[in-house]
Amino acid sequence: MTAPTPQPEQFRSAGSNRYVIPGWTNLVPGTPDTIEIQLDVAASDLNRAQASLLIEYWATPEDMTLQSLLPVRAIPTVPEGWCVFVPAQGRVMVRAIDPQPNPPVLASHWINVDPATPAGTTVHVKVDFPGPVNQARNLLNP
Repeated sequence: MTAPTPQPEQFRSAGSNRYVIPGWTNLVPGTPDTIEIQLDVAASDLNRAQASLLIEYWATPEDMTLQSLLPVRAIPTVPEGWCVFVPAQGRVMVRAIDPQPNPPVLASHWINVDPATPAGTTVHVKVDFPGPVNQARNLLNP
C-alpha cells in the first residue's frame, strides 16, 4: 500500500476569508506582505472553459519574482474567492487570457504598488473579458 501524497497547505486571508493562490506569500525576504489583491471575475465569464488568469509580481522592473496561472474554471469551486498577497513595493500584472475564441482574448491590468501604501490595503481587480470582436481594426489607416 502506498502512502497518500501530502497536499500542500492552503492558506486563507484572515481579512476576507479568500483562498490565497499557492506561493503568494513571503515574496520578498524580510519584507512583510501587506497588500491583499482580490481577483473578481465577472459572473458572465465563469463558464469559459479555456480561460485563465496569468498573475505576475515584479519586485523591481528587472526582477519578475513570481508568476502563477489560475484557470477561470477554478474560481467558482471556491465561493469565497481567490487573492494574492504582496509587499508594499513593485508591480503586479494580471492578464485575462482566453485562447478559445477566434481571435483569442487578452486583457491586462497593471498595479503599481506604492511603498507608502498603508498595511492592510485591499485592491480589487475586476476581470471582465471583452465581448467578441467582429473584425480586425486597422490602427494605422483610419
